[in-house]
Amino acid sequence: MWVWLAVASSALLGFYDVGKKYCLRRNGVLYVLLGITLFSVLFLCPFLSAGTGREHLILIFKALLVTISWVSGLSGIKYLPLTTATTLKASRPVLVVVLSMLLFGERLGIMQWCGVVLVFAAIFMLGRTSRKEGISFVHNKGVLFMLFSILSGAASALWDKHLISGMAPLFIQSWTNVYISALLLLLIAGKALFAREKPEPFHFDWMMPLTAVIITLSDALYFYSLSGEGALLSVITLVRRASIIVTFVLGAILFKEHRIRDKAAVLSILLAGLVLLVLGSA
Repeated sequence: MWVWLAVASSALLGFYDVGKKYCLRRNGVLYVLLGITLFSVLFLCPFLSAGTGREHLILIFKALLVTISWVSGLSGIKYLPLTTATTLKASRPVLVVVLSMLLFGERLGIMQWCGVVLVFAAIFMLGRTSRKEGISFVHNKGVLFMLFSILSGAASALWDKHLISGMAPLFIQSWTNVYISALLLLLIAGKALFAREKPEPFHFDWMMPLTAVIITLSDALYFYSLSGEGALLSVITLVRRASIIVTFVLGAILFKEHRIRDKAAVLSILLAGLVLLVLGSA
């Protein structure tokens, strides 16, 4: 059951990435994230409940990791084609798998190691394809933002495995969104106070509440999947990265991006690696 919850979460996550890219047309990164997160808090208000001080400190740390990952990831999406950014982001499960082995004692078989090799080969090919678009993986700030997002996102996923054992999924989700909103407000206030340029105005976009509904449902399914009996963090993380299929297809159609055939070949190799990792975990 937990696998199918992860699959449903993955599909919604793909639409969420497209919604964020769409919202960036009229607003900056922080405004987009704050708008979506505040709507998520509104939807999750009925599930806010009291907790211990220790639980809230744990969730504040979780919110910090998520905020770092979201801000850097959306900054990467802003400066890169969506098809490039999401394909690059899809490599995150490999890092989670390796760290899961080290921290939780999870072990990989031959098929899973073959999957890891394919994923790294796909990343190498993506770098060559991106150079044809004038994107250098070494010097492009969008790529650097995505790499920072991958690292902080992997840390957040590992933290989820730790905290889900002692807290209800909706308690985690609701309070984490509250703390993320607070952190984003602090970032916006700090930017307004210390930035030299005039603060950019906020423009309401109807896609924000819709995107908030999508990510709220996706995260709820993710946390319930993670709390399922026998659930493996490495497998759930890999399944969720299949969201790139939705993001890639819609990014190519809606945003008229280039070199789709080359990127589709890279994506196919990457997905083959993810499939091997999942099959090897069955």
